[in-house]
Amino acid sequence: MDFSRRQFLKLSVSTVAVLSTGLHFDTGKAKATGYTLKLHDATEYPSICHFCSGGCGVIVHVREGNLVNVEGDPDHPTNKGTLCPKGAALGQVRGNTRRITKPLYRAPGGKDWQEISWETAVDKIARKIKEVRDTTWLPATNSTNAIGLLGSAELDNEECYLMTKFIRTIGSNYNEHQARV
Repeated sequence: MDFSRRQFLKLSVSTVAVLSTGLHFDTGKAKATGYTLKLHDATEYPSICHFCSGGCGVIVHVREGNLVNVEGDPDHPTNKGTLCPKGAALGQVRGNTRRITKPLYRAPGGKDWQEISWETAVDKIARKIKEVRDTTWLPATNSTNAIGLLGSAELDNEECYLMTKFIRTIGSNYNEHQARV
């Protein structure tokens, strides 16, 4: 399809004329309608991402006790405002409806999980640690090789210190961290 310059101009002008008479836009309503920003009444808190040991800075916005926004802190020297996918999804950790908040137990050979109390869960874990420790104790080295501990970057320094003390107290030297695995 070949158009001369004159034909192109005629077609353009007639298209604009048809569209302008057939369609009516009321820009007054669009100008008068405002909206409130997502963070208009949220409180801003600087924090640190807990997913790895990088210590990236985040800014969290909280409204009425609920986390409404997470973003990287542009003034933080580690990440300078950027976040990895885990850090960007930080808000889903607390507000996830699928998050398990109570201990679950599945009997050996069982198929279904049953909810148990925290006291029962701690008691079961303590009894199992004691049983394994007693049955695998090596008197020659005064230790056990059957119990280990795997820490994660979710833990802060104080928690790591307590876990290290715990694993050494029960007689094991197998204390690892996710960064080394």
